[in-house]
Amino acid sequence: MEEILTSGLAELGVPATAAQLSQLRTYYTLLDERSKVMNLTAIEGEEATARLHFLDSAALLRYVRLSGKTAADIGSGAGFPGLVAAILAPDADITLIDSLQKRVTFQQEVCDAVGLGNVTCLAGRAEEESALRESFEVVTSRAVARMTMLCELCLPLVRVGGVFAAMKGPEPEEEVQEAARCIRTLGGGKPRIEKYTVPGTDAVHSVVIIPKTAPTPAKYPRRFAMIKKQPL
Repeated sequence: MEEILTSGLAELGVPATAAQLSQLRTYYTLLDERSKVMNLTAIEGEEATARLHFLDSAALLRYVRLSGKTAADIGSGAGFPGLVAAILAPDADITLIDSLQKRVTFQQEVCDAVGLGNVTCLAGRAEEESALRESFEVVTSRAVARMTMLCELCLPLVRVGGVFAAMKGPEPEEEVQEAARCIRTLGGGKPRIEKYTVPGTDAVHSVVIIPKTAPTPAKYPRRFAMIKKQPL
């Protein structure tokens, strides 16, 4: 795993120390163990996890500077990309938000095992965390949802001058176009799409980066059921 990560991170232009590689190894060990008894990931094995979880998550750091910044990962699940980013950018202050307590418990277990002091693990829903409104310089999500939904969940948490970075598949253009009015309504600026190939694979993924240019109107985000039923 270490060789895969070393070469892959170098290809992405993301530096990593031996200590950070060791932290990722510990993370993988816990993920592998806990996935046997709870639904954390469908991806199995060292190589697949290293490439499709760890390196794919690390690609965020190629396009978005996290060092020294406050960041949040929405719908963080087993910790992708947030925990990987926290390991590789230890001077970032990262909050992981997930609606399921069991996943948050796993995230905290990883933080304790690898000694991450720069992470807050929070069980909750992004649209209900009013205290966190416009408090992060970077908000990201790798969750499987349309851009219209992700933008309403995530953009309200981004402070003006910050960015929302959505990690998407190979062709996000249609989704981004579909979300154009939603983005403007929520205070977002013109999206930028960055594409990359996950090292060691043929998989092309993308990061959609949306600057926050104006405050989000107070009536957003709406309740989750409404966001899902009537996208902006």
